[in-house]
Amino acid sequence: MKVRYVGKSYGVDSMTNGKVYEVLEVDRLVGALRIIDDSDEDYLYHPKSPKPNGAQEAYGRFEIVEDDENGSLPKAIYG
Repeated sequence: MKVRYVGKSYGVDSMTNGKVYEVLEVDRLVGALRIIDDSDEDYLYHPKSPKPNGAQEAYGRFEIVEDDENGSLPKAIYG
């Protein structure tokens, strides 16, 4: 699964506007996407209002680039 982040770039510890990221899983326990971000580590991001850890506001959104056979990303991102 892959998503494109659209929004404010946060630098090397988070996400960059327009960049495509691999989604390792949709974590159903917390309702988040586990994404390998610009730090080359995987972190949980809110599917509807992504922001780096510690940020006060979310400035972006995800666009689906590639989903799995179960349609997991639309369910997580759009409800």
